[in-house]
Amino acid sequence: MGAVTSTMAAKFAFFPPDPPSYKVVAEEGTGKLKMTEVAERENADVLKLGTKRGNEIVAVFMRNPMAKLTVLYSHGNAADLGQMYELFGELSIHLKVNLMGYDYSGYGQSTGKPSEQNTYADIEAAYRCLVERYGVKEEDVILYGQSVGSGPTLDLATRLPKLRAVVLHSPIMSGLRVMYPVKRSYWFDIYKNIDKIPLVICPVLVIHGTSDDVVDWSHGKQLWEHCKEKYEPLWVKGGNHCDLELYPEYIKHLKKFISVIEKSPSLRSGSGLSSERSDHPRRSSTDCRDNKSRPSADQREMPRASMDMKEKPRKSSDQRDKSRTSTDKREKSRKSVDLPDKANNSIERPDKARNSVDRFGGMIRSVGLCNIDCFRPSATG
Repeated sequence: MGAVTSTMAAKFAFFPPDPPSYKVVAEEGTGKLKMTEVAERENADVLKLGTKRGNEIVAVFMRNPMAKLTVLYSHGNAADLGQMYELFGELSIHLKVNLMGYDYSGYGQSTGKPSEQNTYADIEAAYRCLVERYGVKEEDVILYGQSVGSGPTLDLATRLPKLRAVVLHSPIMSGLRVMYPVKRSYWFDIYKNIDKIPLVICPVLVIHGTSDDVVDWSHGKQLWEHCKEKYEPLWVKGGNHCDLELYPEYIKHLKKFISVIEKSPSLRSGSGLSSERSDHPRRSSTDCRDNKSRPSADQREMPRASMDMKEKPRKSSDQRDKSRTSTDKREKSRKSVDLPDKANNSIERPDKARNSVDRFGGMIRSVGLCNIDCFRPSATG
């Protein structure tokens, strides 16, 4: 039964565009690789990378001359590099970062078949390319995972102790949890992100739409609550699964995040990829529909959602007042340097999706990034 469920979860997790939206050709004379069906960019390299599982994946690296940081972007389940190409270019420009995107095995012009283990090998090949070909340091890398891409993103993040930061965009707690309201992890589940997130020691930004009808908002909230080093999340009021880029607060919040991360010192210990994969179960299960905050894995930092709650006045002795004063000082010291806005600012925003002043929304509207529901069985089965 477990094997059957695991196969079903994997089947619903991957929807590579068919046919692929692009082709890869070699330039005559130079042999330089180019992507067809996309606008040519002088600052973009098209690459073919071998993975440790024997597949060859296609990747694109976009340079920004003003960049100090590099984003490694893992896209959602119903897109390929051809569809993501313009978005990658715009993100690189507006965020002032270098950006590498890649297609999973079986997506676009990448060889092989999509699977959980293949995506882990795929993102590792892309990361190795950043380090070995472009000389990018681990502490200057930001991993960005959208939807299903949150799986390989968090898996790699647990093995990079000096990683600068992580962005989770409409992330999933696990594959099985998207289809069924289970409250614990099973061995046959895929992308057990909820078990891995406490092991990530760098700042984590979570972005999720409050009206997501594919991956419920509770997934993003639960992952944020389990973060060890939280950055103020972006809950996009009215946002669905595939339209968050249309909201101006999306790029605005990302810019703030990149700015804060760029200025903050990287003080990570250790180096390189650890050999052990992190699939440890959580100590306790949490109802994915429960919005109550709970302590993070290291039991030192309370979710910032609780900080907005006013404490009821109460009478206390001088001794209790002193105790509470010292506690407040400790709580203040625990706050991260990355608190640009309160979380509820984005939650209460009544705006609907619209073009932002920097053309970002208009550009995204012309790109079909997601055309089918993730994990949801189709009518044809």
